[in-house]
Amino acid sequence: MDPVLTKMAREGWDFTAAVPSCVLMFKQELPLMSPDDSDVALVRDRFFDPFEYLAERHKAGLLVTDFKQSLGKIAWQVPCHQRVQKIGPKTGEILQLVPNTEITAIERCSGHDGTYGVKHKTYALSRKLAKPVENRVAQAEAAHFTSGCPMAGGHIAHGLNDKPAAEHPLSLLRKAYGI
Repeated sequence: MDPVLTKMAREGWDFTAAVPSCVLMFKQELPLMSPDDSDVALVRDRFFDPFEYLAERHKAGLLVTDFKQSLGKIAWQVPCHQRVQKIGPKTGEILQLVPNTEITAIERCSGHDGTYGVKHKTYALSRKLAKPVENRVAQAEAAHFTSGCPMAGGHIAHGLNDKPAAEHPLSLLRKAYGI
């Protein structure tokens, strides 16, 4: 385990990553590879999906919710890596705190699957897998389209000629705060 992360975890720091597969690596994959490593377990216990973290802060009364701007309707593709981690719909729950914001959750695979969506041999099938999600995004007629996974979001938006473009949910939250 990275000695810097271990030191910071011992000091009480929490960690997050903007990409669900990175969070999954620290929370599940590294502990499976090193089940007896106490440093890995220490970092695992301090690692959070960003919206999981924000939801915990909100529950504790520590999340500032003085949003400056509503977001309107958001089409949100729930990334597979978040579902695998059994985090629950924390991204939607936090974005729903923004006044006058409506979330349409789309719980279906984007078809990107790491490099699957960019390889010549599998690209056509990945586009076929993405089509139902693209249709749901288009039908939502939302002001914003988001996915917690930047690769999945970009893959879906590409199939829609970037209309709407994919926005990371953290970027949407930043807009809601007016920063």
